[in-house]
Amino acid sequence: MVDEDAERRREDDVSPHEEMSLDELREEIEEIDRGLVELMAQRTYVAETIARVKDEEGLPTTDEAQERVVMKRASENADRFDLDPEVIRDVFRLLIELNKDEQRERR
Repeated sequence: MVDEDAERRREDDVSPHEEMSLDELREEIEEIDRGLVELMAQRTYVAETIARVKDEEGLPTTDEAQERVVMKRASENADRFDLDPEVIRDVFRLLIELNKDEQRERR
């Protein structure tokens, strides 16, 4: 699903940033970083729930088909926002490994 509003905001935000001071820009990055960490925490919570369901259903920790779906979606989203798909896939590999490590520890 494409977040057209987010894409529009991104396009609209380009020129106001040029008028911001370095301190204001750094404050904005700080706010974005907090949001990223919050989203990672939410993702981890959902992944923990998935781990419990897998455990209850006797499913393995690793689901390579689902990982491929996640990586494909990450690449598509990177393309939509003009980001390097390989870098975004690297980030998602780290997130997936973090979640798998936590799932293994709980078993």
